[in-house]
Amino acid sequence: MAAVGERLELAITDLGHEGQGVARHQGQVVFVSGALPGDTVQVRLTALARRHLVGQLERLIDPSPQRRRSPCILADNCGGCSLQPLEDSAEVQWKQHGLEQTLARIGGLSCPVRPLLAAETTLGYRNRALIPLERSADGRLRAGFYRRGSHRIVNMARCPVLDPRIDALIAPLKADLEATDWPVDRHGGGADAGQEAGLRHLGLRVGAATGELLITLISSHPDLPGLVELATDWRRRWPDLVGVCLNLQPLPTNRLMGEETRTIVGRGWIHETFAGLRLRIAADTFFQVNTRQAERLIPSLREALGSGLGRSLLLDAYCGIGTYSLPLAAAGWQVHGLELHPRAVAMARLNAAANQLEERVRFEQADVPQALQERLEGVEALVLDPPRKGLSPAAVAAILALPPPRIAYISCDPASLARDLAQLCGSGTYRLQWVQPVDFFPNTAHVEALAALQRI
Repeated sequence: MAAVGERLELAITDLGHEGQGVARHQGQVVFVSGALPGDTVQVRLTALARRHLVGQLERLIDPSPQRRRSPCILADNCGGCSLQPLEDSAEVQWKQHGLEQTLARIGGLSCPVRPLLAAETTLGYRNRALIPLERSADGRLRAGFYRRGSHRIVNMARCPVLDPRIDALIAPLKADLEATDWPVDRHGGGADAGQEAGLRHLGLRVGAATGELLITLISSHPDLPGLVELATDWRRRWPDLVGVCLNLQPLPTNRLMGEETRTIVGRGWIHETFAGLRLRIAADTFFQVNTRQAERLIPSLREALGSGLGRSLLLDAYCGIGTYSLPLAAAGWQVHGLELHPRAVAMARLNAAANQLEERVRFEQADVPQALQERLEGVEALVLDPPRKGLSPAAVAAILALPPPRIAYISCDPASLARDLAQLCGSGTYRLQWVQPVDFFPNTAHVEALAALQRI
């Protein structure tokens, strides 16, 4: 019987869905963060669960031939990029295999999974960062992503997966914020946040095509003396910086940003060129972090939906700022976008007007599962791009009650995708035609996938 604190020598044979190494000991699965398939490692058991064990990597006895020197010096500690030590080709193979296995294991699905569209660049691709902040007892500011499985910050001055134009801002912004006497919430505003209110996160955003920069400070309160002067200085210092914003998040929650965003200087949004269209992206609205890979998804999306001719109606559920609604409208569809968040809907409408697409697309602020019960009449095609948790039972029921001929389902979580596809196809209403994985998140365990469904 295994015990916490016991040391084991293990051969790592696979990767778990979060990128942790997988081994077996006395018939039980052991998860080891930082280990890769092919590694022989010494671990210390730290947790015992009914179905698995958790071990902490203590020593790499014999490294895997697929292991490389990580591009980031913090990769062994930072929880942001669990697959940095893995060769790129091996990462692609694992993501392909992992998606296929998840669809089969959770969804009982067997369908063509097309070869993963690997990223053209695996570093410098992220157009946005929300970096937790804390201040030490001696007043030093720490900024960085969390250590694996904790809310402890791994202090950093740069991050190689960020677009170099926002990566270059981290060190000087840290120095400027440290020089203020602004309090900093010592746990970054998570559910276990500290008692002292103040700054929580530093938000950075860049237009991959335009180079426009936006800085957002996330704080629990607006009392930051000298903010206007500091923000003005930042705009003088960096010509591409179009604005500085303050987002207020007073709640002790894991939701990083609050409902209110104030523009301190400049404007509260950047321009981006996406799929030949010009978009506005605000400080507090969602946009895919890998602009190029999000564009590469569009041809497969159009294939999944077929040709939109004349007045063919397409419903885009969870449409955000119109990221995919607008390219589909430009391709000939009559698009109706549904989105819960009012700020995103407002930005989507502005983007439609900026691209002269108001006659081909309209956006509605609505609770999406509820709206699906009322908006599917006459719809020829449905785009689903829900949050990571996937579709609610109410959304699935609404779709099956009035099923459109075609569905294109975009997902960032293979497990929730498999569950939802099993419900849509298991009813006998739809046939899963193919799945196209796209690597939006190199060096991490995450993978985006597009599933094409056709009504039987």
